[in-house]
Amino acid sequence: MSDGATGLEASTAHLLRVTLEGEALTRLTPLLEADRAQAVADLEAENRFAPHARPDAGDAGPYALRLSIYEGRLVFDIRRADDTPWLAIGLALGPFRALIRDYHLLIDSLAKACEEGRESRIQAIDMGRRGLHNEGAELMVARLKGKVEIDLATARRLFTLLCVLHQRL
Repeated sequence: MSDGATGLEASTAHLLRVTLEGEALTRLTPLLEADRAQAVADLEAENRFAPHARPDAGDAGPYALRLSIYEGRLVFDIRRADDTPWLAIGLALGPFRALIRDYHLLIDSLAKACEEGRESRIQAIDMGRRGLHNEGAELMVARLKGKVEIDLATARRLFTLLCVLHQRL
């Protein structure tokens, strides 16, 4: 809870729905589709998402979020619970590019290890993926600072969704 937040703000500062928009979503590999589905389900079940309010709007949530990539930016299209537009935030992708590339390399390695049935390799890749998610989450929190307050679990899931949106087949 941020300084000055009321109990009402804390209880409503979350996401009700999360949707991803973009052409790439129709071409997801099974592993990326599983990551997408799990991240969305986890976000919708539990999250902390508190945009810094616009001066003309005292809306404390809950929110619907549409994520997309547009012109090299991750776009957070934040909407009221009734899906009316409320606030849009764009983050430059540059700071995330190396992490996104590493994420996709890990996903490719994981798919190969699963095909080969190499359990020890799968476990090692999964440990690396957790570390990468932590690094991505910390960057997400830092990039959203002053715009949206999120916790690390929410940031981890948002990082996963960024990687899914940014995938290339």
